[in-house]
Amino acid sequence: MSTVSPERLLLPAAAGQIETLVESPQSAPRAVALCCHPHPLFGGTMTNKVIHTVARSFVASGAIAVRFNFRGVGLSEGVHDGGRGETEDVVRLANWARERWPGLPLWLAGFSFGAWVALRAQVALQPSLLVTVAPPVGRWDFSAIDPPKCPWLVIQGSKDELVDATAVEQWLVSLSGRSDVSPRLWVLPEADHFFHARLHEVRDAVSGFVNDQAVALSE
Repeated sequence: MSTVSPERLLLPAAAGQIETLVESPQSAPRAVALCCHPHPLFGGTMTNKVIHTVARSFVASGAIAVRFNFRGVGLSEGVHDGGRGETEDVVRLANWARERWPGLPLWLAGFSFGAWVALRAQVALQPSLLVTVAPPVGRWDFSAIDPPKCPWLVIQGSKDELVDATAVEQWLVSLSGRSDVSPRLWVLPEADHFFHARLHEVRDAVSGFVNDQAVALSE
């Protein structure tokens, strides 16, 4: 996979600077993808292997991938805010990305806690594409989140020890009556929460989804 050298930035946000990593493809980018890591209070950072895999899959598919540390993690200033401030930071970073790369579609992704934050942020951001990995249904409040209207991929391990795979499926079924909501669920049999030895399947699921959307738009 051809990439240019990663760009490390400290960007202003409501609680202080946010540590950010930008990875770009060699060719002209087709989109900019903002990627949200798992829970900061349980070791989640932008170097988490799952969100790293998602980001690199986006780059391989021709998008600029923007990873960042939530407030209080790494060089990011501030303290954990239970999702409220974190959602504000995602919106702030997305607006920055749209200003820096005007005209590029915004893609949004998140893993675990990051998936919940991404789902909260997409209501305001209206991204062109959304990927949520192990969205923590039953652990965080999803009731007030308007379902995404864009193409949406949900990746879930069937043996996830932290997120109930059945609860995720039931939640998606509860949304199925909405004509403007069409999530694609990709269940990895026997995969655990962190997709040990299965990251290549996560990568392939994201790449396949992105490529399918490109084909659909060209038809």
